[in-house]
Amino acid sequence: MTTHTPEAIRDLRSANTKMRERDFARIHRISEAELVAAYVGQGNTRLVVDIAALLEGMPACGEVMALTRNESVVHEKIGPFEKGRASEHSAIVLGEQIDLRIFPSRWKHGFAVEKLSEEGEVRRSLQFFDGAGEAVFKIHARPATDLVAWQALVERLTAPEQSQVVVAMPYAEKDQAAGTPASAEELRTSWDQLTDTHQFFGMLKRLNLTRIQAMNMIGESHAWPVSSEATASLLQGAVAQPDLSIMVFVGNPGCIQIHSGPIKSATPMGPWLNVLDETFHMHLRLDHIAQAWVVRKPTDRGHVTSLECYDAEERLIVQFFGKRVEGHDERPAWRALTESLPRIPQSTAA
Repeated sequence: MTTHTPEAIRDLRSANTKMRERDFARIHRISEAELVAAYVGQGNTRLVVDIAALLEGMPACGEVMALTRNESVVHEKIGPFEKGRASEHSAIVLGEQIDLRIFPSRWKHGFAVEKLSEEGEVRRSLQFFDGAGEAVFKIHARPATDLVAWQALVERLTAPEQSQVVVAMPYAEKDQAAGTPASAEELRTSWDQLTDTHQFFGMLKRLNLTRIQAMNMIGESHAWPVSSEATASLLQGAVAQPDLSIMVFVGNPGCIQIHSGPIKSATPMGPWLNVLDETFHMHLRLDHIAQAWVVRKPTDRGHVTSLECYDAEERLIVQFFGKRVEGHDERPAWRALTESLPRIPQSTAA
């Protein structure tokens, strides 16, 4: 927990105005939420975290940019909010551009942020953080955003208490559940009985296995490791096939954001691989990928194939799927692309 007061945070920030917020927070050992909160009443407004009200109000704002990230990748989608619904335990947005899976229990702090750019323009965003002060989701206004609707939503969500203090409590890392992990035979039987990819997480929990443990156990008919170049190869292969639509899933414990459609650009820049398409931007740290796996999961319409990337702590960074038409099999072009990725011996993958 930080010992920095809001005043001390602002003083430090005044000497480092050009540094990115996330980098500034990390260097000064504070959370990003603490940095944002320090400016409440000075451009920033504290919000009530009411996801149902947020999803109800966003469509009227028109075009915005939705941003979800983790430590290794930033995923940005440009477009309007559509078809949102929320319950106590989950929320979902199903739009042509903005497609989200939200886990409300992780959303603890919210802010409306206004910053003056070097060009003198006001940049507006809504920013939401978990209990540790880590960003789970952000919405940025764009030139086409309806600012009247935006301001009405901010006023609706404004919290009665406008404190400049956030008490950031790091989450305790959960140990693997007590009990004996399943055998390879139990895993294979359960894996082969899947009828939907959404059943995969529940299967792992029931069998007391991590994703990496399961992929190492299942055998190369179901999952196999690929080289460190596989991710760039896959995206560049997708660029070369303009008619191939893919799905890109990026998430953190509070939100998963999905792109569905073709990829028109995939450009390396130092350790980054950047996608800068019209309505989809992604910035991926290739040097953070410690393991990459091609994974086959059965469904009631044949198996689906994904490329899954993990960091050195075995945390999922990003997943890539081929976009399927409901009720149809996975496209052969996607399968061929994933199966062409350079494999590495499974014995050296873990």
